[in-house]
Amino acid sequence: MAPRANWKGFLKVGEVVCPVALYTAASTSDRIAFHTLNRETGNRVRREFVDSESGKVVEHDDQVKGYEVASGDYVVLEPDEVAAAVPEADKTLDVDAFISCGDVDDVYFDKPYYLAPSDRSAQEAYDLIREGMRAKKVVAIAQTVLFRRMRTLLIRPHGPGLVASTLNFDYEVRSAKEAFSGLPELKIKGEMLDLARHIIDTKRGEFDPAAYDDRYEAALADLVKAKIEGRKIAPIKPKAPTKSVDLMEALRLSAGGGKTAAKPAPAKKAKAPASKPADASRRKAS
Repeated sequence: MAPRANWKGFLKVGEVVCPVALYTAASTSDRIAFHTLNRETGNRVRREFVDSESGKVVEHDDQVKGYEVASGDYVVLEPDEVAAAVPEADKTLDVDAFISCGDVDDVYFDKPYYLAPSDRSAQEAYDLIREGMRAKKVVAIAQTVLFRRMRTLLIRPHGPGLVASTLNFDYEVRSAKEAFSGLPELKIKGEMLDLARHIIDTKRGEFDPAAYDDRYEAALADLVKAKIEGRKIAPIKPKAPTKSVDLMEALRLSAGGGKTAAKPAPAKKAKAPASKPADASRRKAS
């Protein structure tokens, strides 16, 4: 079954235009989802909005958006006023500029989408844009209205196609100074730095997404399956707390220079997550 496009429009570079579609590249739909039930009846419970003062249920048509300007004082925005404020969607990904691949800090990356031609007649123009970027080792920056919001997207070649990643706006990314304020400036050198370099060299590898499993999701799948089958699962014993070790001694042990350092075990590929129990799939949220 062909994937359903999240958005359809046009990719425009200068006067070169081709029809394209966005498809979700990363999704959480395969995760186990739970409903909230009434313990006594086993029925699902539903959420309702209630008036904070009267406690009465407020129906959907009586709900409006409000911006708090002071404690308990709100500016009310009607649905048609909010809708009118949304930028007009012209369905065009108009490339503003081509930039070097490493010019955008990773903290600005939001969500990836596959960007593919939506019409066979667009294939030549699509391939031209992709191969032109690949040859010059650049990525494209474009803007469009996506899901009723103005979004900035970074477009880059990806195999035989393109990936468009939505970017966070500057005001959405917090300054690193807030997290790193107060850190002392230390100069690491000598044996300590040499040992750190040695450890990094001995643990170099390549990223293989299939080698990392979601242990929490797998544990949930096992738990649900066990409940269906009427089995009990023994609780996982917590790991012993890590003992505090002198930094230099820890480096020496990690590098294999200490007497108690053990040889690292050969790397094993992580097991794939346990599949969701078929009987439990009916409880997945719609």
